[in-house]
This record gives sequence, structure tokens and C-alpha cells, in this order.
Amino acid sequence: MNADLLWPRYATPGDLDDIERIPLADRGLPNTTYAVLQRAATLWPDRPAVTVMPAADRWQQANTRTYSELLADAHRAANMLRQKGVQRHTPVALISPNCDELITAMLAAQLAGIAAPVNGALSSDHIAHLVERSGARTLVAAGPELDEASWRAAEHLVAAGVIDTVLLLRPTGGHDASATAPVIEGATVRYFSDFRPGDGGSVFDGEAPAATDLAALFHTGGTTGKPKPAAHTHANEVTDAWMIAANTMLDENSVFFAGLPLFHVNALVVTLLAPMLRGQHAVWAGPLGYRDPALYANFWKIVAHHGISAMSAVPTVYAVLSQCPVDADISSLRYALVGAAALPAAVRTDFESRTGVPLLEGYGLTEGTCASVRSFPDHPRPGAVGQRFPYQQVKTVRIDDDGQWHDLPTGEVGNLAISGPTVFPGYVTARTVNGYVLDGLGKLNDGWLDTGDLAWVDGDGFVHLTGRAKDLIIRGGHNIDPATIEDALLAHPDVTGAAAVGRPDVHAGEVPVAYVTLCRDATATPESLRQWAVEHVSESAAAPKSVIVIDTIPVTAVGKPYKPALRADATRSAIRDALTSVLGVAEVEATVDYGAIVTTVVVDADADTGAVAAVLGRYALAWDIKERP
Repeated sequence: MNADLLWPRYATPGDLDDIERIPLADRGLPNTTYAVLQRAATLWPDRPAVTVMPAADRWQQANTRTYSELLADAHRAANMLRQKGVQRHTPVALISPNCDELITAMLAAQLAGIAAPVNGALSSDHIAHLVERSGARTLVAAGPELDEASWRAAEHLVAAGVIDTVLLLRPTGGHDASATAPVIEGATVRYFSDFRPGDGGSVFDGEAPAATDLAALFHTGGTTGKPKPAAHTHANEVTDAWMIAANTMLDENSVFFAGLPLFHVNALVVTLLAPMLRGQHAVWAGPLGYRDPALYANFWKIVAHHGISAMSAVPTVYAVLSQCPVDADISSLRYALVGAAALPAAVRTDFESRTGVPLLEGYGLTEGTCASVRSFPDHPRPGAVGQRFPYQQVKTVRIDDDGQWHDLPTGEVGNLAISGPTVFPGYVTARTVNGYVLDGLGKLNDGWLDTGDLAWVDGDGFVHLTGRAKDLIIRGGHNIDPATIEDALLAHPDVTGAAAVGRPDVHAGEVPVAYVTLCRDATATPESLRQWAVEHVSESAAAPKSVIVIDTIPVTAVGKPYKPALRADATRSAIRDALTSVLGVAEVEATVDYGAIVTTVVVDADADTGAVAAVLGRYALAWDIKERP
């Protein structure tokens, strides 16, 4: 394999054209995630591949495996899965917080069959829906000593008749060969790492996957109120991982920090597969990842100890880290990737000024495998989230009510669309004897993916996001389907209409709020409706922070709910509340401009505009300050 072909120079926006002069097919990429691991174990057998901490407050007791050890473990685990009936196109469900064995399980599931990771924080009904839709009968789940919630999910799935084999994961560093697996009536239960005796892991006994085979089903939010499994091929995952790894800023000695859960595509593609392509070392946080308060107390020491070169997280993580005193030498940290939610200007300023580490924005979505856009530390493009990756194309379109697409010229705002080798083949809508039925569900049009985001694209392929055409609420990087909130509120006897939107929030980026209309003799109050929603939504993160009663839900000319008007009202309310203590603020306005919300603060002549700007800078929104005439 020609290293020059595999790793072209990719350090500036101007490198894009040179990279694309060589067809992607001629680059010599491994064809599957298994081939990526095989290649790494062949080239760098004794190099550390993954280091996993048992918990943030025990970060010095981490477990490290080399690439040859990781391949052997993946072989043994995949062979064990075959013994349990998993074949080339058999799905394996995974529900667990991050741990050493989960990394093995994810790789082995993609080798022996198809990995179907599920967020264990979802409601039991949504978990059952996803696992049943996948067709998995085998579940890899955290044992009760690792995560009680995952264990309860396993019990629920067995009781519902969805799962009949449960393979339990132990805590990192907590292997006890003498322990007896707990019992679940109606299922075979054993520990995942109790591999076949005598299996040294030198080979995989089954049929290796092909590039076009499905590697994984990653669920994403939708408009139906239930999460949808999005199918990824091996080629999707490897190609996107290569686009991320083809980064001249880092070499094979670089070390990544991983703190996102493995049911999220970013964790798999950015912090597992991409480093594996370059022979880099990935250091994984404990089970709680970035949600562990103890991690922040030790974070800079961890960076110094492992020589962390890069990390990937959501804006809320950097908002917290910017307040943590830098108590160690973090000169190894070259940059920090940020995505999944809009980055407030003040978070960037605080983090970069206090750490000296540049924040690099990226953009992507599960339906595009993971990442589609990157930025460059030495070539900032103000207002843009980054430039398209090589071999991916971006454009904006206008989509009529009848679904017709119309391409828009460069620089014009419209729905952002992406095409290329990382676009997913579709959502799993059914499963037959011949395999999965995949459907783009309106998001795919002649190979182009409608991202649901509003943007404009400049002549150099940089994407400038302006808002969202889709309804998703993004709380701390976590996607919330507003339908889950609306369905819960519509089940209340007094509610006749409901629309949930995101309200700007300093800490979470945005939080859900709901607008409702009530029947004539309604006795419900906003607070009682909020409490109703708390008790009836499918996950706690989706519980609305407030419920606002209005006379009518605004609609478009064809009668569809018009949520931008509600987002504008929620934005106006949030900013007005945030500026309460600032003298001289006369009025807060929020208007809709091409689907984006633009906030204008009207001030008196003697107002402290610096204080107003400081408050506004804490939010990821477009704003202006105007003096009252």
C-alpha cells in the first residue's frame, strides 16, 4: 500500500483540489473495519491501541491493549458470537456505558455480524422498538456491577420476548473468571469475555465482511416520535474515518482522548476507527465519560500524563473545561474538535484564551456516517463550521411542499444537502428473510442527503449554517425529537395542540420548551402541564423546561406548524431574562430570517453595550445591538 497515496498532504483548504485529483478508489483504503484492525495489528503489533480508564477518579489504573492484543480479542469475541448463532448478516444489540470490553464487542459485532448499539438512557419502549426493528436476538449488555440501568434494559427485553441471549460486560479491570453470571428467566446469560477455551485469537473462523455489507445500525431521532436505526456500510465507516485521519497536523505518535459514548457515531468513527488507521493511541474515559464530574477535576493531569494530542467533544464540555484551572503541562494538546451543536463565541474565547488550545469546529450527522465538514486552525473562516471533506459534495437546495428539489446558486441560503461515499443507504424500516428493507424516508434524493439544516456554501466549499429546517432540539449535543414531547402533552385531556422547540441556554446550547393550546374548559396550568410532560416523555433530557399556553399554534400557508416563529419567541424570552440585570436594555426582538433566528437588543443611549454583548456572546445565535431612536 502506497503511503503517499493513502496519506496526502491535508493541512489547508487549498489542499482539497489536489487530493481530489486522485480518485478515492485509487487511494488504497482498507475495505472494512475488520481490515482496518488487521492492518493496524500487522503494521504496529506492539503499539498501544486503546487505554481505558475504569473511572475518572481512578484514571491512573487504566487498562492498555496493543493492536495485536485488540485484534486477538476481537477474533475470540467474534468466534464466540458465531457460536451463539451470529452470522454475516445477523445483528447484535449493544447496551452499555463505555468500558474496555465494549470496544471489543463493537469491533467483534461488526466482524461477525452487524453492530446495533442503543442508548440505554432511552425509555424501555424505545429501546425495545430499536432492538426489535434491528432483528437482534443476541444482546451485549453491561452487567449489574457495571451499570444497573443496562441490566434492567436487558431484563425488560427478555421479558418482552425480543432477546433470548444476553452477554454481560464487566467493568474495566474487573474481570473475575470465577464469577457466576446472574440469571434472567427465559434467556441464556453468560459473561461476554468467557471466550472459547483454547481460542488464542489468531484467526476469525467465519466469513469476513465485504465493503458493501452493513457494519452497524446507529439510531437517530425522527419525526415519528421514535428513534430510527440508520444503516452504515463498512465502506461508509472506513471512508469517513479516513477523511478524519487524513490530517497533516497529527502523526502516528499522536494520542486521542475519547469521552463520548460508543452508541454515538462520533465515538466510533472519530476516536476509534480514525486513530486505528494511523496507528494512533486512543485513551478512553470511564463509563460516564464527559458526564463524570470527577473527570474535570483530573482532566488536565490526564492530558499531561498520556500526552493527549487531540480530543472531540460537544460545546458544553468546553464550557466546563474553560472554567477548570490548567494545573498540568498540556502542551501536547494540538487542538480540540467540537461539533454536534452550535458553538457560542464566548465558549470559544474562554477555552482558547485559558488553555491556548484551538477549537476546531466540524459538522456532520448520523445519516452522513459522522463527519462531512472540517475547519483549519491556521486558516479560519469566520462564520463557517468548516470546509467539506474530500470526495464529499455540498450544495443548498429549495425543497417545495410537494418534495421537489431545486438547486440554489453559491452563497444562497437553503437546505444543506450532502452527497458522496459516506451518505448512508437508508433507515431500517422492516426486516424480511432477504435482509433489511432500507428507506431514505424523504431524506435521500438521487444520492443527495437532505441534512435538515439551513446554510449557504461559499465558493471554497465552506459551509455557513444559518439555522435548522428540521425540528430537532439539540441539548448539550444530544438530539431530542420534539415529537416525544408533543405526543406526551397531547395525551393530556386539556391539550388540543402542542409544539416543542429549543430555547437558547448558556450551559446546554438549548433546552426544550413547549407551546400548547387548550380546550375551552381547561383547568390545567402551565406548571401542571410541565409536570405531566416530565412524567410522560420517553427520556428525562426531553422533559420541557417550561410550557407556554398560547391561543393558536402558528402555521404555514398550507397549514403545517410554523416552528421558527415559536423558536423566535423562545429566543426572545431567553435573552430578555438573561439581560434583566443589565441597565439600559429597552427591548429584545427576535425575527425569522431564512429560517434562522436573529436577535436584536434595543438599548438606551447610556446603556452598557459591552455588558449586553458579553451576555449575548454566551449564546450560539445571531445578534445585533441597536440604540433606541
